[in-house]
Amino acid sequence: MTDPTEQAKSHFFDGNAHFEAGRLEDAAAQYQAALALVPGRPSVLANLGVTQCRLGRWLEAVATLKQATKADPAHRDAWVALGLSQEALSQWSEAAHALQTGIRLGAATGQLWLSLAMCRMRLQEPEEALQALDQSIAVEPTLAEAWSQRGSLLRDTGRFAEAARSYEQALANGGDETLHRFYLSSVQGGAAPAHPPAMYVEALFDEYADDFQTHLVEQLNYQAHNTLLAPLRASGQRFERVLDLGCGTGLCGRLIQAQAGSVEGVDLSSAMVAQAQASGAYRRVVHGDLLAFLRESTEPVNLVMAADVFIYVGALDAVFEAVRERLQPGACFAFSVELATDGSELKLLPSLRYAHSPAYIDRLAALNGFRGRQSWQAPLREDQQKPVMGLYVLLEPVASA
Repeated sequence: MTDPTEQAKSHFFDGNAHFEAGRLEDAAAQYQAALALVPGRPSVLANLGVTQCRLGRWLEAVATLKQATKADPAHRDAWVALGLSQEALSQWSEAAHALQTGIRLGAATGQLWLSLAMCRMRLQEPEEALQALDQSIAVEPTLAEAWSQRGSLLRDTGRFAEAARSYEQALANGGDETLHRFYLSSVQGGAAPAHPPAMYVEALFDEYADDFQTHLVEQLNYQAHNTLLAPLRASGQRFERVLDLGCGTGLCGRLIQAQAGSVEGVDLSSAMVAQAQASGAYRRVVHGDLLAFLRESTEPVNLVMAADVFIYVGALDAVFEAVRERLQPGACFAFSVELATDGSELKLLPSLRYAHSPAYIDRLAALNGFRGRQSWQAPLREDQQKPVMGLYVLLEPVASA
């Protein structure tokens, strides 16, 4: 009769061989077979949990690895995989504890210190995050992502000169050129890049899509959608066809829906597009660039709206031109911009948002055949409980001679 322990060993070693060869599914199956014969064996639990982590089966991995670390509190690899799995599940506090434990047990790689730093940032612990980033760089000085995150953390705390040095190190160690030149411009001043990298904007809003609306309205007291559309809603004017640029989760679409024949939206974030479409306010929502969306058709529209969107666009010359091509007589172009207050027409702020001056908007309006219908200044949202002032503008096309 075969000894179950010997059978378990055979499965365990076969699992190790599969794992080393990159056959993770086969490895997991062998570890499961071993575990069925020797339930609770720490080494088998740990290897199974690490494999589940590598396969991206985060919930399974956490359940397995909690058993493993309870059975063997000194198992370094189990703590590391547990932390990485919890990080993937946005369990920031638990992940930080597990990663810290794995590091203390000897797994002090630059990448693990970086993961710990990311958890600390999510927990709003900037000093602890900075310490972890410094440790990451000390262990692995060429880790571009650690330098990049260090720059962003320093930028967020107003230490712009130090942030610039970190971004320069990220560039020197292979960080994305376009992205880090954009970051550098935000802390060094001078001429702003005409547009932000699309990858930055898309990633930003994909990440925050799930709690974006709650965070924006309840925590940042966001009011741009209501403020921008208030005059149009009060007028009772009917808009047969509406385009919503940078529609986000659909705040503007829901507000204007009762006065619109149809509303179409566009957003760079696929996660935002899904939420806007689910709102029921839109005939269709496109995942893509707003300029391409404007240019995809020549069919005239009655209202183009962009609430707090141009802060992530930058230069607006091409946008004004494309909007003017789509508007029919009597139509409206309604938008807001964050106010540039230093005399610049266009400025990239340390917040990584663009600000525009009233003179810039007036110049583009005149160049592209618009006349002012209404403009006013009012808060867009709050930043650290202080109002961020915006310029709200309603333009209409001038009839061709």
